[in-house]
Amino acid sequence: MAAGERAAKSSAQALLILWGGDAVFNAWHADWPTAGGVAAGAAVLSVLTSIVSAAGGTPGSPSLVAGDR
Repeated sequence: MAAGERAAKSSAQALLILWGGDAVFNAWHADWPTAGGVAAGAAVLSVLTSIVSAAGGTPGSPSLVAGDR
């Protein structure tokens, strides 16, 4: 569940980076296939990072560091 939330946040952040370079965002003229690819790639990288990090943090958490105890 937490890994999915992190993946969604990473996708949104990647889209902000992609579209942030434009002074004005126009949804009608956006390159949606590129945006989808960037967002999907960010989500995959986020999930893979969570999987790799699972061994180092709190059991059952995708975080690399231990949470509040």
